[in-house]
Amino acid sequence: MSNKEEAMRWLMQGERDLGAAMVLMDKDFYESTCFHAQQASEKALKSLLFMKGQRSVVTHSTRELFREIKKVIPEFQDLGRASMELDKHYIPPRYPDAFPSGSPYEYYTREDADKCIKYAESILAEVRNFLKK
Repeated sequence: MSNKEEAMRWLMQGERDLGAAMVLMDKDFYESTCFHAQQASEKALKSLLFMKGQRSVVTHSTRELFREIKKVIPEFQDLGRASMELDKHYIPPRYPDAFPSGSPYEYYTREDADKCIKYAESILAEVRNFLKK
């Protein structure tokens, strides 16, 4: 499989995760929306690293992935803030023990979900633009 094919495989799954995030937001599953927005961004960022020839990308941290991308693609748009914000939604939306009491769904709001989707959309748009080159 070529680097481009592998990159597209990851990007397409990221696109599906973003679609899932939007469906979940419409159903008021805000914690799951944030997690899927993080997943969409993680997969999109990984797609760029695969495009650049990396064979294995182990981290789930969108912030770390962004830092790695900036090393190999210095001209990549500065999405550090978006990647840092989405990084916060990898574990807490899924695990009740990430909070002192209650369950994750009690802590997430529509505003949180909306911000996460916007961050993910900006990351995926930049990845798409870069992969077109």
